[in-house]
Parts: sequence; structure tokens; C-alpha cells
Amino acid sequence: MRDASLDVTAQDLELYQDRFFDADPGIRRLARSIFEETHDLPIVSPHGHVDPLPLALNTPFPEPTALMILPDHYILRMLYSLGIPLPRLGLAPLHGGAAEKDPRKIWQLLGDHFHYFRATPTAIWLNYQLRQVFGVRSKLDGNTAPLIYDEIREKLESPEFLPRALFDRFSIEVLATTDAATDPLTSHAAIRSSGWRGRVIPTFRPDALLQIASPSWPSELEKLSATQSAAITDYAGYLRALQNRRSFFCGMGATATDHGVEEPFTERLPDEIAARLFATALSGQAHAAEQRIFEAHMLMEMARMSCEDGLVMQLHAGALRNHNRRLFDSHGANVGGDIPRATEFTKNLRALLNAYGNDARLRLILFTLDESTYSRELAPLAGHYPAVRLGPAWWFHDSIEGMTRYRRRTAETAGIYNTAGFNDDARSFCSIPARHDLSRRIDANWLAGLVARHIIDDSDARSMARALAYDLAKDAYRLNESSSVRQLSEQD
Repeated sequence: MRDASLDVTAQDLELYQDRFFDADPGIRRLARSIFEETHDLPIVSPHGHVDPLPLALNTPFPEPTALMILPDHYILRMLYSLGIPLPRLGLAPLHGGAAEKDPRKIWQLLGDHFHYFRATPTAIWLNYQLRQVFGVRSKLDGNTAPLIYDEIREKLESPEFLPRALFDRFSIEVLATTDAATDPLTSHAAIRSSGWRGRVIPTFRPDALLQIASPSWPSELEKLSATQSAAITDYAGYLRALQNRRSFFCGMGATATDHGVEEPFTERLPDEIAARLFATALSGQAHAAEQRIFEAHMLMEMARMSCEDGLVMQLHAGALRNHNRRLFDSHGANVGGDIPRATEFTKNLRALLNAYGNDARLRLILFTLDESTYSRELAPLAGHYPAVRLGPAWWFHDSIEGMTRYRRRTAETAGIYNTAGFNDDARSFCSIPARHDLSRRIDANWLAGLVARHIIDDSDARSMARALAYDLAKDAYRLNESSSVRQLSEQD
């Protein structure tokens, strides 16, 4: 292997000490000082999409492309938008067709086009991984791509870069995955039985079981039936099965559920109406309008169940999924064809919040892709209902300016203690520390600005920085709780 830094055409890859801080020297010095108190705190990652299998097997990652490019829809989305077909990036069409199988060629494509990512969070995260995780000293471009690939590949074969070694090196205290409600959680079981002390927990995501008009719903229901060893033939059996799966997830360490919706519409239906809709779905006759009202009712049921079993309820709203129909037809979901849309929370959540928003047993974390709702709806809701917390700037807004806008638009109404701190929402394992580094720097810079304007003092800023980096996520996701919710229930 030849170190990429020896190539005479390579430019040095530098991560500046004060990156992302204010240009004002006074604010910059204070931001640096605040950040120094948080950058070594353990990582709490309560929401994300990392595959737990590598941590269960603890065998070497296969190679750099599979580790850093293929799981990252941010990369795929940008390259596709600029004319690179998905098969050239290794994604085969669903119904047959060739796709690039040589990971070196895919990595070379990223190197050749890495300038596309300038000024984006994707470049920030990738440069952090290259320099801090793998020790690469040259910028990634078309010339250096082969050498950097070889350097990373060789390091991935060493014990220091095994998945669990990296987990410990990243100082991850807890990592939550996102798992279908019917998932057997085999990898989680393997981790638990291995004797390794790393905390990796599942998250219950039932979306596919609520979408009764989807062509895939019958097969999803069959999967749910298989977990019960009996056919599900009515609505009551369906609810029991969901409750049983939630109990299974709790037994595997889960502390949260996750629900992805286009709109956060909630409405309680009479049991007989819900049963009738379920029967319609069983007959294969459910349409979009019926799914909408059934999902609204089932969100109410999920909140009710959360009051009973203590699972924190996450609601990710505002993504119009699979906007690019041609791409969806050829490659399926999760390839970057999702677009944010305007979202209304106040009326849509009123039924759920009137039923459960004052209940101390419920914890509801709200995420949005519609930034206009921050100060108009979400901060006032979180600043009033005891059950509500605000999730961090998410997806398209998980960026320098996006995180700053989020803090500026929510803190004055909700404070920071009605927020859920930070979660990385990562799919690429090695991007986790990069995302937390960026978040902690942006929060330090925001707090330093508040100190400079005498809105808070220095001691306030340092306490708030720790909360934002560490404490709030643990509290919001009940990661320190075991029986407190049941105790509240018994007291009630």
C-alpha cells in the first residue's frame, strides 16, 4: 500500500480546529472553549439506521465502498442528480439489468465527482471520516481515489478497525437501530448473547403494517401472523399481535418506536369502524382514503400502547416518499427520491394530544421537514404539552445552517429542555462520530453567540452544551429508565 499523502498531486486534507465557528474572534474563542467540554462526551445515538449485523459478527468490513458509499443515500442522491445512473453506483434494477460490481470503480466515481459535494454536510462528514477515522492525509479527488481506497481497505483488515473496536473508539454509549415490527432481531440477539458489553438496541417501526392500501400490506400481515404462529383474521387479533411485538422489542432492549408519515394526522375511530376498515383491507379493497383514516386511528393506538409499555413514540413527518416514480419503479424505495412537503401539526395532532399529551407516561418526539413549523407550531406545542419533545433538525436540515435555524426558531418558545438533543439518523456507521462532531460544534457556536449578547452567561452555556450533546437524548429516549413508567402507571 502506498500512502495517498505521497502523491505529488494530492492536496492536504486538513480539519481546522475552529471549523464551523463564527468569524468573530471573540465568539470563536468562546465557542472553541465550550466545544472542548463536550467533544469527548460519549455518543448517544438513539435514532438511526445502521445495520446491526456487522456488530453481531464483528468480522472486518468488506471494503470502503460498501462501508461508506452504498449505505449513504445523501451520496447516491447527489451523484444521481448530476447525471450518474444508479447502476453505475452499484444499485441493480429490481427487475433485472446490469449494475457495477467493482467497488473500486464506484469509489473512483465518488473521487472524480467529489467536488459536487463542496459546502454540503456530506462533504463535512466524509472528510471527517477520511481524516479522523482512517487517518487519510490527502483530499479525495480523481487522482487520489485509488490510493485512498487501498489505504482504507488495508486498515479495515486490522483488528483496530473491526466493528466493535470502532464502536468503542467512537465512544458510543448506546446505538439504536430502526427495525420493522416483524423483524426477528437476530443480530440483536447475537450481540446480547456474545458477552460484548456494547449497548445496541432495536427500535419498533410498524409503518408497513399500518399502510392497508399498499400492495405489499398482505405480505406484511403474513409476516406478522408468522410471529404469532397463527393467522390474523380480525382487528382485535391484529392489535394483540402488535402489542405482542412491542413486548418482544422491549425484551430486546428497545426504548422507542418510530413512525414515518407524510402528514401527522390523528383521529380516534370507534372500534367497530376500525374493525370494518381492517376487514376491508383483508378483502383487498382498501383505498388511499381508507388508509389515511386507519393510519390516523392507529397512531392513536400506538400512543395508547406507549402509555402502557413506556416506549417513546417518534413521529417523522413531512416526507413525500418516492417522488421520482421512474426511480421507484426501477430501484424501489430508499434511493433518494423523497422530497419535503408542507406539513400541519396543530390540527392534525390535536386528537392525540388531547387524549394523551398531558399523560406523564407518554413521550412523543416530533420531527419535521417543514422548517416553517418550528416557531409557528412545534415549539409552542413542545412548550405546552408535557408529553412532547422536539426532535433535532432532520434529514435535509441536518446541516450547519439547518441546525442553527432550528435552535434560533425554537429555543425562545420551547427552551432547550423540551428538545431531544441530537440524534444522527445515520445509515453509514463511520459517519456517526462525524455527525456528532458537527452538531456539538454548531451548538457551541450558537451558545457562544448567546453569551456574547448577554442572553445567557458562560456557566449557563457550558451546562446547556452538555445537555445538548449528551443529557437530553438520554432523557428524551428514556435510556436511563427501567421501571419508572410502570411505576407511574401503578401510581395512577
